[in-house]
Amino acid sequence: MLHLIPKYIKDGREYMRIWPMEKQLYSLFPECRIITATKFGMQVMPPIAVLMVALQLHYLGIEHLPQALTIGVFFFSLPLQGLYWLGNRSNQPLPPAMLNWYKDIYLKMQQQGCALESISPKPRFKELGKLLRTAFKELDRAFTKNLF
Repeated sequence: MLHLIPKYIKDGREYMRIWPMEKQLYSLFPECRIITATKFGMQVMPPIAVLMVALQLHYLGIEHLPQALTIGVFFFSLPLQGLYWLGNRSNQPLPPAMLNWYKDIYLKMQQQGCALESISPKPRFKELGKLLRTAFKELDRAFTKNLF
């Protein structure tokens, strides 16, 4: 299982790049909120981790170094947990109800003349993200409003 962690983190970064951050998707999928929190954490948590270690060492002394480092590692790891979740989610197959929705969107986009990759027999959330990104990018707002 440990050998999958770097793969999931890499997949999470890719999924974060692929997933469309559209307001219509916020209520349907947790990805939008996780991506927002992960991006925020990537900016804020490293300085907070350093600050927490420095403050603990300053006020408690060097004899509390293990505890201070543990707190620092915890804060530093929070964005990695978000990336891990996203990477794991991107490789999960779509549930049956969402699979039908995916196929419906795919067919509607084909009818509109969108250039799409061939439909996957067992699509994952990663393929859904690519399809949704293409839908929001190439189709007009009136058409995408009907999809959601």
